Amino acid sequence: MTTAGFDDARDFWDQRYRAPEYIFGEEPNAFVRRQIERIPTGAKVLDVACGEGRNSVWLARHGCEVVGVDISPLALAKARVLAARFNVNPVLVEADIMSWPWQPAQYDVVLTIFIQFAAAEGRTALFSGISRTLKPGGLLLLQGFNPAQLELRSGGPKDASHLYSAELLQELAGGLEIIHLLEHEGDLREGTKHVGPAALIDLIARKPM
Repeated sequence: MTTAGFDDARDFWDQRYRAPEYIFGEEPNAFVRRQIERIPTGAKVLDVACGEGRNSVWLARHGCEVVGVDISPLALAKARVLAARFNVNPVLVEADIMSWPWQPAQYDVVLTIFIQFAAAEGRTALFSGISRTLKPGGLLLLQGFNPAQLELRSGGPKDASHLYSAELLQELAGGLEIIHLLEHEGDLREGTKHVGPAALIDLIARKPM
């Protein structure tokens, strides 16, 4: 995604994903794992900024029709290796999500897991696109860092304007029906980049029928 403060977002993320290991791990995000009962087999899922594919691959293994989008070709190459290991075929697309063509009513679920590097204007456009591309009754599943994360070292941006408060997410979710919104403490064990105590926020929101 286009990121505030970075001249070349693709290069920034490629530098991170060039590491031989899966820097955010090979297992799905714990919040995504907990929501599997909300995601029916065969659901069309858009995984925004999917990175090395941990969530896309896991949902494909559970029978979902997954499209994962990321700006980093190196991340997507690792995602394809992970998918091949489990004999699944999520569609993995190299693209800047900030210029993604948000087709209306295309997806049953949109994932945004730790997507917190867009500047304010781009963030508003991102959430507007997510709302548009959800089918009626479709779900937005989001996990991110809340402002208390600035005091911690388990990952995330160090710019307070990029962190999600409950009030900000209520604003960004717009016309979506909020099912669950919770700021909480957690303990991350996601590869080498998300490790240790974390200040998290979870959002589940549904597009009205």
